[in-house]
Amino acid sequence: MENVTFWFDASCPFCWQTSRWIKEVEKVRDIEIDWIPMSLSVLNDGRDLPEDYMAMMEANWGPARVFAKVKQERPELIDDLYTAMGTLIHPGGQGGQKGYGAYDDVIKKALEEVGLDESFASVANEASYDDVLRSYHQGAMDAVGDEVGTPVIQLGETAFFGPVITRVPTGEEAGALFDHALGLAEYPYFFELKRSRTEAPQV
Repeated sequence: MENVTFWFDASCPFCWQTSRWIKEVEKVRDIEIDWIPMSLSVLNDGRDLPEDYMAMMEANWGPARVFAKVKQERPELIDDLYTAMGTLIHPGGQGGQKGYGAYDDVIKKALEEVGLDESFASVANEASYDDVLRSYHQGAMDAVGDEVGTPVIQLGETAFFGPVITRVPTGEEAGALFDHALGLAEYPYFFELKRSRTEAPQV
């Protein structure tokens, strides 16, 4: 069995695509996934960024805080909650929200869908779980470095930002992509492959 650690921000469409790929891999390879929240809001906290982008970062605090609480108190449901909330945000067309509290309705619907008490939503708009969230986020940065966003995945002892994909492979194609990523992770001197993106995530 291969252990995979997957740090995610539910608001990120690229992270969503990668997460749906690893769920496909789960069907065709013997893997165990540890889902851990990270946050683009934490990553960009204190940075001088365009106003519209900062408004999205304000909105993104809500889901990330909820996931931090769920990870601590009901970790067995974090996978299901990410699927539920991510489906509402991305295929459901609810992404790109702006301003604090913008994801409140999405959070409540997702919690209800997976059978989690609505009290988990109470942390979305206050800072009581920020230290926990920052600790989870720092785990990703410690694993891969601080010049990356989300997703971060760790395969064995090696962590990468990505893979950044715009479409979700299924079946053996998903497994083959995982095999190649696992192969690259075996080389401690391998760090990066990159090319310019020519399409947006096909959610």
